[in-house]
Amino acid sequence: MPYFSYKARNARGELLQGVMEGADSGAVANQLSSAGAIPVQITLTRGGASNKEQGGNGVKRLFSRPVKPMDVQLFSRQIYTLLKSGVPIMRGLAGLQESAINPSFGAVIKDLRESLDAGRELSVAMRRHPKVFSEFYLSMVRVGEMTGRLEEVFLRLFDHMEFEREMRARVKSATRYPIFVIVAMLLAVVVVNIFVIPQFVKVFESFHAELPLMTRLLIGGSRFTVDYWMQLLFLSVTGLIALRGWIRTRDGRYRWDRFKLKFPIAGKIIQKATLARFARSYALSSRSGVPIVQALTVVSQTVDNTYLSKRVERMRDSVERGDSILRTAIASKVFTPVVIQMIAVGEESGSLDELMEEIAQMYEREVDYELKTLAAQIEPILITFLGVLVLVLALGIFVPIWDLGKVAIPH
Repeated sequence: MPYFSYKARNARGELLQGVMEGADSGAVANQLSSAGAIPVQITLTRGGASNKEQGGNGVKRLFSRPVKPMDVQLFSRQIYTLLKSGVPIMRGLAGLQESAINPSFGAVIKDLRESLDAGRELSVAMRRHPKVFSEFYLSMVRVGEMTGRLEEVFLRLFDHMEFEREMRARVKSATRYPIFVIVAMLLAVVVVNIFVIPQFVKVFESFHAELPLMTRLLIGGSRFTVDYWMQLLFLSVTGLIALRGWIRTRDGRYRWDRFKLKFPIAGKIIQKATLARFARSYALSSRSGVPIVQALTVVSQTVDNTYLSKRVERMRDSVERGDSILRTAIASKVFTPVVIQMIAVGEESGSLDELMEEIAQMYEREVDYELKTLAAQIEPILITFLGVLVLVLALGIFVPIWDLGKVAIPH
């Protein structure tokens, strides 16, 4: 994105000057306004760096290690400890910059220091790095600045990111075995079609006998694969690229995320994991002093499923019109009756944030159980497919060979 040099005045009328990255001058003006500054002049600039320096920085970025979620997670914990100990944020950031293991993240911390030194707020400075800090992260930091509970927000962000990391690790661990088996089965089908069946065709042709229907189908499929494997590969790659492009569109993403929830086994795991993230994010926002409408706005940004995110936004719109959380939760049709009852109790007792934390823990336990039993649930399906594959091969190849062998042997 381009850089803009700006002049603005803060609430005390003091002149602020600096350089800010943004999509256009309007985006820069919005960032300044959100920081409580009134824009006076905004002009396009190259950020004060020469072409040589920019080229050098581009080369460095190309070969540097990217910033990972773990870097941001550790940063959250470290900044919480520093702020709780009474260390000034500028001095704390200087120490974190020097001790940063990842040079790329060290450069991000350096930019945060320079932005704070130029008079920007921390949330505005972080917004300059959208690939490092998510919208939810930025929203929570902004809430911490408004409520004066920044260190507490950083601690809760650390816990939230730890939960996210554990969930991803569990999903990877649970799906590793099924994916390995499915890939092995697909490779076996390809090898049989291209190398095995053509060898049996030569044997069948030598007997000049009529072959069963299943055998003819296998031979036809094998010939089609051998003759048109380049076209099949091209169509597969093109279809995959087209599917990914469609998913990146707004409508495609919405339909795909909705379809994912209908997967036989994985769908309910995805839904429960997403709702656990929703409940934990809501509890985090509510405990940080965020108003309910703004909390639902922030939470909708953390739900990584567009379909469920739209449902949360509808809940926010209904609450903004005066409906209760209970009514909007029932209307969303994504929560189980048990959760609906817990929301009703929490809203009635005024402890909805605590109940949401319990809902998150309940969903997390269910997801953990589902992931632990995922292999056991998928194993019968894999065995069934493997049995069908063996049966087709037996009926199409081995039975004809057995029959032809009996005919060839003189009685």
